[in-house]
Amino acid sequence: MRKIEAILFDKDGTLMDFQRSWGPWGAAVIERRCGPDRSKRLALAEALGIDLEAKRFLPQSAVIAGTPDEVVTLLQPFFPTSSAEEITGWLEPDAENFAPVPVPGVIECCAAFRAQGLGLAVVTNDFEVAARDHLSQMGLDALFDVVIGYDSGYGGKPAPGPCLGAAERLGVAPEACVMVGDSLHDLEAARRAGMTPVAVLTGVAPADELADHAVVVLDSVADLPAWLSDGNIGG
Repeated sequence: MRKIEAILFDKDGTLMDFQRSWGPWGAAVIERRCGPDRSKRLALAEALGIDLEAKRFLPQSAVIAGTPDEVVTLLQPFFPTSSAEEITGWLEPDAENFAPVPVPGVIECCAAFRAQGLGLAVVTNDFEVAARDHLSQMGLDALFDVVIGYDSGYGGKPAPGPCLGAAERLGVAPEACVMVGDSLHDLEAARRAGMTPVAVLTGVAPADELADHAVVVLDSVADLPAWLSDGNIGG
């Protein structure tokens, strides 16, 4: 197997603790947009897959790995007089309701990979500018050579385009890349791009859902350096 030269990471649920970051924000968006209309709040929460009381996304939520356009499509029927552009604006997190929480150990993990000379990229279904903002807020922005978003010109996962685009920008072959993610979208994109898919459990999907689609399921990205150093792939 070809030596690993680069590692690609999903953002939400991989570098960022998904529930602690997005759960409170999602509940706040519903409360703001629906106001006192309890039935509308509950219907919207069901459509988006959010537990309003716990302020957590449910495993089946289409928002978890979805693109911004897909989330807008889910919201549109509840707000028929609002344009897609207006609804998209609602999805831009504000500092009052959104604070990205990095997965423990992620800074040390990525710094170690950089020290080894590995190329690092983020491949997300979020907007590129939003991804860059979140990385900056978490103190991770200086660690990544490339950031690919849904709007970066390569499409969205599970299509392989974003992963292939990241590899091209890094100047490495797809088969020399590991793609790390917390959802089936991430793992399918990796497989279709010819990369090594690695799953982590810092998102919402359980291990048994991910296991058949990844070469390994790790608790978090903090476990990745040890797994790679054991010679499980490449050489």
